[in-house]
Amino acid sequence: MAFLVEKQLFKALFSFFLLVLLFSDTVLSFRKTIDQKKPCKHFSFYFHDILYDGDNVANATSAAIVSPPGLGNFKFGKFVIFDGPITMDKNYLSKPVARAQGFYFYDMKMDFNSWFSYTLVFNSTEHKGTLNIMGADLMMEPTRDLSVVGGTGDFFMARGIATFVTDLFQGAKYFRVKMDVKLYECY
Repeated sequence: MAFLVEKQLFKALFSFFLLVLLFSDTVLSFRKTIDQKKPCKHFSFYFHDILYDGDNVANATSAAIVSPPGLGNFKFGKFVIFDGPITMDKNYLSKPVARAQGFYFYDMKMDFNSWFSYTLVFNSTEHKGTLNIMGADLMMEPTRDLSVVGGTGDFFMARGIATFVTDLFQGAKYFRVKMDVKLYECY
């Protein structure tokens, strides 16, 4: 008799376990639909980059760490680390709303192309936290989309797209990029 009770209890527990497993898998595989025309947050910023040239220590926001000579006309292999201001308008001297901290490197031998990986660090009364952005910057294209892969604080686990448009380019010394950031997953 005790054996039958144990066997029925085992079957009940096993059935319950399978049921829980079935429903947990269903919940985990559920995907939220995303409306590309309706982001949950939308920002437009300007990223300013002044490359260190040996004479501009006070104003430089980036520095080439590696710049191998003789690898072609498209800066292939050049690696740059930056900590630049993010402003709401085109003026470099405007109050920054965030800092862009990260790196980019030129990764194409036949055309200008770079790969960015950086964090927007917000520390203002309006926003606190970070947004992590990475992806290819095909510089010859009029607009380029990079992935927003996560965030912290006000942007906890955010995902979306950062669209780049080169706003101003002054050779190797200075460039300004307009970033249109659209977040589609906000928590």
